[in-house]
Amino acid sequence: MRRADRLFHLVQLVRGRRLSTASFLAERLEISERTVYRDVADLQRQGVPIKGEPGVGYRFGAGFELPPLMFSQDEAKALVAAVRLSQPWLDAPLALAAEDALGKMLSILPPAARAAAESLALYAPPASYNGLTAPVRAHLQTLREAIGLRRKIHMDYFDAKEASSQRTVQPLGCFYWGRTWTLVAWCEARKDFRSFRVDRMQSVAVLDTPFRPEAGRTLADFLRTVAC
Repeated sequence: MRRADRLFHLVQLVRGRRLSTASFLAERLEISERTVYRDVADLQRQGVPIKGEPGVGYRFGAGFELPPLMFSQDEAKALVAAVRLSQPWLDAPLALAAEDALGKMLSILPPAARAAAESLALYAPPASYNGLTAPVRAHLQTLREAIGLRRKIHMDYFDAKEASSQRTVQPLGCFYWGRTWTLVAWCEARKDFRSFRVDRMQSVAVLDTPFRPEAGRTLADFLRTVAC
């Protein structure tokens, strides 16, 4: 990759994330972290307002804007594929929003790129074929909204042995496992992280009780325990 192309790609990577570490940039650009440090320093000297430092991460300064970029044919195909494959596994409002966003993206493409993207022969069967029932999709929407609002939820739950329980939890994230969605949450009864299958939730209610991120109880803390 030419250095000019590398610098352009580096700017786009930093632009697209809230914080990009040198290790992430090095992996994506297939260069060393030392080269990342040098490239960032060169961009900063040229007036590109990249904030941050080695060992912390990089981001753009507030208020910095770049002109919108046109998608390549392969990028457009990737977006079509992502939407088509994910829609059957999303809750209804999010699936509709994905379709609307895809339509807006396709509308700005040149005719040839749009035709190539729309003709992509890659599809996923409807949710009914995958066993994703209407109640599960409704629960996914409720959980997604509760996570965004940082509100506790109360649920009636059946475990693998069909034993019922009532739980009040702090919802942290939803995970897709191929044919099953699970909720990762901080369980107030167990004082620990727990995973709950969404298809085993009989009812889910969002409480008025908010929760704050606490050290040892966040999604990032959970992901670190999984990585260990």
